[in-house]
Amino acid sequence: MRAVIATEPGGPEVLQIADVEAPVAGPGELLLRTVAAGVNRADILQRQGHYPPPRGTSEIIGLEVSGHIEAVGEGVQGWKAGDPAVALLAGGGYAELVALPAGQVIRPPEGVDLVTAAGLIEVAATVVSNMDHVHLAPGETLLTHGGAGGIGSFAIQYAKGLGCRVATTAGSAEKLDLCRELGADIALDYHDDWVAQLKEATGGRGVDVILDVMGAKYLDANVRSLARRGRLVVIGMQGGIKGELNLNVLLSKNATVTATSLRFRPVEEKAAIVARVAETVWPLLASGAIRVVRETRFPVEDVRAAHEHLTSGANAGKIILTF
Repeated sequence: MRAVIATEPGGPEVLQIADVEAPVAGPGELLLRTVAAGVNRADILQRQGHYPPPRGTSEIIGLEVSGHIEAVGEGVQGWKAGDPAVALLAGGGYAELVALPAGQVIRPPEGVDLVTAAGLIEVAATVVSNMDHVHLAPGETLLTHGGAGGIGSFAIQYAKGLGCRVATTAGSAEKLDLCRELGADIALDYHDDWVAQLKEATGGRGVDVILDVMGAKYLDANVRSLARRGRLVVIGMQGGIKGELNLNVLLSKNATVTATSLRFRPVEEKAAIVARVAETVWPLLASGAIRVVRETRFPVEDVRAAHEHLTSGANAGKIILTF
């Protein structure tokens, strides 16, 4: 089968199409023939050599795909060859065939085409699992960084659907307008003093929950932006892996700092998260309460261009590879 491989850690130029051995569906697994694969920041980190897959997982990049069931492994019920599906992966998505546990595969949301669906499962699973983790509640205020990106644009809509007030950051007037269009109540340019502006916008109180993709760079600013009993959940490291934490500020707020990774969770946890996405998020997409914001599609042969576009700063919404 064809797959994208990284010949060595490095820039987009290390990515190439190669023929590799096709996987098979083992007991409890499904084999999926890929129609499309989502492109995520984690893919960039893996390509650079900073985010290796879990032990025993395919070295091929890619955390989410859509396609059709190719084969059904022993003991799997409810699926047959040809069924459309979307899947949350620990790796292996940039390939024509993917084998994975059946619990991480669900049917696509009603009314959403299969290519678009490839870019939904990872962001939905990330946002829902983390908002459950920090117990985001109606009436609270959420700050999500990168509001025009895949995670941010979804988080804005999901939190608004819960009845929350939403603040976000973005890097251009166009992206800030998009955030407001999605429902953000407070949209701040991260080139400015967004901490001071957020404090003013919240009457000095701060925010209850922060969903952070930046990591070290924003650690101090995030903690200072929390309200009393606020919760910061770190899910990305775009701004580095080591930061300084002022424990006195954290103590004075009775606040919490936590970090999660979807990729390294046990299979049983991933299956539960995927089931929750199907139960709670897919109906919101079908009803229009959450909508697909923007997407940019690249044929898999242009995978280098897709990675360059994601890191260029010009992207809004999701990037999808098509097979």
